[in-house]
Amino acid sequence: MSEAPHGAPIKTPGQLIAAVIAGFGIPVAIIILLAVYVNNSTRTGAGTDIEQSVNARIAPAAQVDVRDANAPRVYKSGEEVFKAVCSACHATGTAGAPKFGDAGAWAPRIGEGYDTLLHNALNGKGGMPARGGTSPDDYSDFEIARAVVYMANGSGGKLAEPAQPASGAAAASSAAAPAAASSNENAQAAAAVAALASVPAAAPAAGAQSADAAQAGKALYEQVCQACHAAGVLGAPKFGDKAAWAPRLKEPMDTVYNYALHGKGAMPPKGGSNASDADVKAAVDYMANAAK
Repeated sequence: MSEAPHGAPIKTPGQLIAAVIAGFGIPVAIIILLAVYVNNSTRTGAGTDIEQSVNARIAPAAQVDVRDANAPRVYKSGEEVFKAVCSACHATGTAGAPKFGDAGAWAPRIGEGYDTLLHNALNGKGGMPARGGTSPDDYSDFEIARAVVYMANGSGGKLAEPAQPASGAAAASSAAAPAAASSNENAQAAAAVAALASVPAAAPAAGAQSADAAQAGKALYEQVCQACHAAGVLGAPKFGDKAAWAPRLKEPMDTVYNYALHGKGAMPPKGGSNASDADVKAAVDYMANAAK
């Protein structure tokens, strides 16, 4: 069986010229099209947006957030306040705080009534600082009340939702809040100064505690101080944490005692207790010795 003769695809000079042009022209056209596509595509790499980079460099360090002072205030819900503030202790039952959802722990407190619950939340009780360690500028009385009702009703209570204050009342309340807080702080400071005046001049030096004083300090820590210092709640230096206590222990012990007696930051005077000055100092010594 004979094979068909093979013929060259290019048989004329015109076909040869066309083949040469196509061989060079098509790749060149593809390269040009790719270059145009790449040059016109959006670039998102670092430093590719020159205008944005310049604006970022010349932007002022501080930004002013202008708000309408007459705009109605948007209050946070009880759940939002609970998650932001109260959950630090009430979510896990830290230091004896009634755990959220624990009907047995909340029942006797709910039985005292809404007014008592709100009073304790606003003014503090035991190891719980006033307003959970916040200020009236952070959360209004109404928002604290909402959180109280949220926790109580989530733990078996049936308290009515507090009425939202009128806009005028809210403005007056927020204007009066700093003055009330200042008055309360002054009263607490005066009480602390009066208590300090009754301390005997010959107080025992730190590190030279008697066995009774050491026991009293440990007892007060377990009853009051550990509410925050056991877990480092609200920025309190954690018990036994040498790194957290080191900068505080660099100060004279009289200064550290003064913080405990008068309060500092979110910590109320004497941790919110009615303990004697001597017992408070003993508790400070107990925590300080554990961090050395």
